Amino acid sequence: MSTGIFSIGISGIRAAQLGLLTTEHNIANASTEGYSRQRIIQTTNIPVATGSGFVGQGTSVSAIERLYSQTLVNQVNTAQSSVSELDAYYAQIKQIDNMLADQSAGLSPALQDYFRGIQDVAANPASLAARQSMVSSAEALVSRFQSMEARLVELREGVGTEITATVASINSYARQIGELNQRIVLAQATTLAPANDLLDQRDHLMSQLNELVEVRSTVNSDGTYNVFFGTGQQLVVGTQVTELVAQAAYADISRIVVGIKTAGAVQELPENLITGGALAGLLNFRSETLDRATNDLGRIAATLAQTMNAQHALGQNLLGQAVGEGSFVGDLFSFSGPKVVANSRNASGSATVSADFTSPPPFNGSNFYTDLTGSDYQLTYNAGTLTLTRLSDNKTWSGGSIAAINTALATDPQGFTLSDDGAGYSTGDSYLIQPTRDVARNILVNTSIAADPRLIAAALPIRTTTDAGNTGSAQISAGTITPDPTLAPNLYSLASLPISIDYNGGNLANFPNGPVTVTVNGVTTSYTITAPTDTVPYTSGATVTLSGLSFTISGTPNNGDSFNILRNSAGVSDSRNALALGQLQTQGTVAGGTANYQVAYSRLVSDAGNKTREIQVTAEAQSALLKQAQNSRDALSGVNLDEEAANLLRFQQAYQASAKVIDIGSRLFDVILSIRA
Repeated sequence: MSTGIFSIGISGIRAAQLGLLTTEHNIANASTEGYSRQRIIQTTNIPVATGSGFVGQGTSVSAIERLYSQTLVNQVNTAQSSVSELDAYYAQIKQIDNMLADQSAGLSPALQDYFRGIQDVAANPASLAARQSMVSSAEALVSRFQSMEARLVELREGVGTEITATVASINSYARQIGELNQRIVLAQATTLAPANDLLDQRDHLMSQLNELVEVRSTVNSDGTYNVFFGTGQQLVVGTQVTELVAQAAYADISRIVVGIKTAGAVQELPENLITGGALAGLLNFRSETLDRATNDLGRIAATLAQTMNAQHALGQNLLGQAVGEGSFVGDLFSFSGPKVVANSRNASGSATVSADFTSPPPFNGSNFYTDLTGSDYQLTYNAGTLTLTRLSDNKTWSGGSIAAINTALATDPQGFTLSDDGAGYSTGDSYLIQPTRDVARNILVNTSIAADPRLIAAALPIRTTTDAGNTGSAQISAGTITPDPTLAPNLYSLASLPISIDYNGGNLANFPNGPVTVTVNGVTTSYTITAPTDTVPYTSGATVTLSGLSFTISGTPNNGDSFNILRNSAGVSDSRNALALGQLQTQGTVAGGTANYQVAYSRLVSDAGNKTREIQVTAEAQSALLKQAQNSRDALSGVNLDEEAANLLRFQQAYQASAKVIDIGSRLFDVILSIRA
């Protein structure tokens, strides 16, 4: 009996001791991240059969179990992955939102100051002080473009650095998971019991990995994890780890992308395969917001420069010079053309492709506009066909040559044309075309105008007079330049000046040879003049245009009346072209003439602000879901110190009781010995 008592007591002590150790282990790890609460599983030992029945043989601890639910852990990891993605996105986009919306550092105040400078010149075109002020405001405007672009470049470089660091951390966690897989296999093969603490460490690494990129896992029969991301790309398989790489993109060496090492080579991963975690947040921010903001800012800069230059070229400077004369400068601004990047894996000797902005066409015969979209494009060659793809919506234009592509673009203009050096293409060759990417960085005020504000073409090169000998009441307007694309690159001609238009019998005559258009109530009629005697019907108030020069004659002329178009040789007080430059502020110039500069910028600010708010609100909602998931997991797996304190007392009492059993057994044994004595 005493032997049975001893063995039962010892089994109780051992069970209580394991209970105490497990409880103490829980308490010690109450603040350890990723730790799951453990408990002992006690079972009764096999009883011994006697004539009186089965006699118990005490207890044993069959297992030390961790309180864990894979479902709850998966919910936490999924929520954590979403929160980390949104947090990374928000940390970046709020910087763009703050910059664009800044009332002092944004583009809007610089635009307003620039147009105030133009208005000052229009009010006093002969004033050198007003002209210098306009130059200063233009320089401030381009400086604002450059500083904003520099900030975007800084963000882009920062994102590239963070992508590289994040990929390095992902590889580190993947290696640690692979190492733990091996340790778990060895530990469980030795003890035939779960290696609880190692399992917790591995699950904690999975949680940390999900903060960087969303991953999924499957459990093998030996207890190891296989870890996948994206659409099933392997990261860890048992103890084998696949390494990710952050490297310069083949299509654009200035862009850091993520690749995966396979068979000794690196395969670039499409960014849409990488979901969740900080890595996806960085990639999505760059493609959805940073690229768009950079391109849209560049589109505003390119459109401003092109349309201002086009209108300015129609004018006359303070020296009385027009296009092609003396020191006349047509361009107010200089800027870079579209950026073209050849894929680094193109075949050796493949063609060099370049792009140029198309001259901004006049809008409804008045102001200029551009068709730039703000999207990037990709030109690819495959089996004899070149295909240009607009990356924002995958719209394509195809042809057997660059010329064929340009022909297609002529009917669906994108604001640029392509050219190559005549070398051949190989299948698989590709080129990234970024029409507006670097414009805001490189825009400048024309150095000649900056050095000599007299070169600002505030006047128009023509003036009109009504002949002093006229007997009728008709008067001719001051005249304007109406751009004629057929006369590119100058869009107008002064070669036929002076012109004296005569009225006789309801017709106008004595036009120079060439086309003449007459517009009445929006309806334009064209005439071809081949001799001075050719006539054009007279309509009071109609707009007459020839060689890019427009005027109206209104009133009732008499036969023999003459109307003269002359060179504006003494137009120092003329501000008609400055007024036309100022009118571009409110006219449709951007996006095919659908928005002015300020509206286009306001859309950029609004889009960034709306996206920032969307990310912020979504992040707050996901954080609440994460908290709920963590609470559910912690309710099962977390350490409750009050409960553990109660367990300490319970196991202590069990230990003491089992010790008392042994003590009683010892006394009984002593009694038995004394009886024999």
